[in-house]
Amino acid sequence: MVNMTNKIEDVPRLLRLPGAIALRRQMLGEAHIAPLTQYVESLRAKHPTWEFQDFDPMDGGVEADMLFLMEKPGPMTSPTGKKQGSGFISRNNDDPTAEATFNFMVAAGIPRKRVVLWNVIPGWNGTISMTVAECRSGVEELNDLLLLLPKIKTVVLVGGKAGRAQKLLEGMNLRIFTSAHPSPKVRSIKRAMWDLIPRQWEEAYKCCR
Repeated sequence: MVNMTNKIEDVPRLLRLPGAIALRRQMLGEAHIAPLTQYVESLRAKHPTWEFQDFDPMDGGVEADMLFLMEKPGPMTSPTGKKQGSGFISRNNDDPTAEATFNFMVAAGIPRKRVVLWNVIPGWNGTISMTVAECRSGVEELNDLLLLLPKIKTVVLVGGKAGRAQKLLEGMNLRIFTSAHPSPKVRSIKRAMWDLIPRQWEEAYKCCR
């Protein structure tokens, strides 16, 4: 299969366009992303009442050495919502958190192919609320995911709920960093923490080089 990654425009909110979504779906069988595509299919089979969105093939996939672990997929990842989302966990999604993630990655100077994005609660169940049980189950599920990411050296826990994975990760010989979540809510009530995010991500990248 021809790798199309280098031929695609890369700008914030690109996945508002149906054609851009369709093109990414065509890429899901590429070598760097296919094992993660199969992993998502296994999650769908195990938890049929939840939605599990695909990893973005524009990211590094199984070749990535940095995992950015966020909290929970938002409504604009869901292709079945009122405002149809992309079906991907992506910095190119059509929402302000994804846009901030895109811009902060650029500001931090992190090459896209070094990164894979995921969430400690990996599925969407129609609400942004997160229970303790969901967080616990998501942390346990990370064991299976990390088996597919053998090159990961650094994990950035993005947001307080993602921080619940720290204890598990500390026993895996990984560099662990934390930051606030790049959401509009954090920007409005904890602006100083929000402003620190690109610097914190840059520091994580520098330690990974």
